[in-house]
Amino acid sequence: MTSGPVQAPKVNAAIMNVYIKALRAPFLAGSLVPVIIGSALAFTARAFSLPLFVLTALGVAGLHLGANLLNDYYDARGSDPINLRLTPFSGGSRVIQEGHMKPWLVLLMALFFFSLGAAAGLGLIYWGRPLVIVLGLMGLAAGWSYSAPPFQLMARGWGETVIFFAFGPLISLGTYYVMTGSLSWNAFVLGFPQGFFIAGVIWINQFPDYEADREAGKKNLVVRLGPGPSRYLYAAIMLLPFVFVILLVGGREISFLIMLSFIALPLAFKAIRIQWREYLNHEGIVPAQASTIQTLVAHGLLLSLGLVLGRLIGR
Repeated sequence: MTSGPVQAPKVNAAIMNVYIKALRAPFLAGSLVPVIIGSALAFTARAFSLPLFVLTALGVAGLHLGANLLNDYYDARGSDPINLRLTPFSGGSRVIQEGHMKPWLVLLMALFFFSLGAAAGLGLIYWGRPLVIVLGLMGLAAGWSYSAPPFQLMARGWGETVIFFAFGPLISLGTYYVMTGSLSWNAFVLGFPQGFFIAGVIWINQFPDYEADREAGKKNLVVRLGPGPSRYLYAAIMLLPFVFVILLVGGREISFLIMLSFIALPLAFKAIRIQWREYLNHEGIVPAQASTIQTLVAHGLLLSLGLVLGRLIGR
């Protein structure tokens, strides 16, 4: 009589873990940190709103999770089945390959989360932000065209560029617009550092996937350039955000306190150092993959803190 109640929670937990794995939820940092940056800039304009922040974050998360699932769905027909160099950060969620989910269910989940993002967008439009329909459709188009035919930009050498704009300046600008009702070049350019970092995440994850991507005809930039030369561009991508912060402080009316983001520089150097040495070792590169994401989060949060502190102390 006691076996049923004991086993049921275990079964439910196992199913929940499969869904969480399919969503690749930890990668949400790549889209939610720019929301925080755009909100911090809006705070400097005395226009922050918690309900709008929550609704914006919900919409952005919906589009991001939908894009993750769609990527898994199409990669299951391409490089993922032949990819043997798996890491916790690359190679897809594997829920289809491991038989935990049918492809149609992954696609259905993608459509559900895209719909969730669209519903949040409609809420923001009702709130009096009509341009959300344009910005939201741009984000949806980016997520769809990255993985889905006929575009499949991830396989044509354009995926990194699309991800740069979609997960950087587009989100920071959109968030600022939602908060203030106006567009701002500062909001747009403040998303550039995050755009570089999310491109760095995509870039470093392509090293373990290199052989499978090449065999499947997925010609991303690492496949086109080769792993050796691609190391140099990864290092540049990881350092450009810090250079850009200096340019922002020097050339625009933005608080110099965003220089707090330089506290994340050692994390970037750590990622570059490990990647440079272990770029052909799919197990050895894992700490560099982790450090890339940690740099993205730390830099974005510290930059946001600098914006807020600049407003509070008038600097």
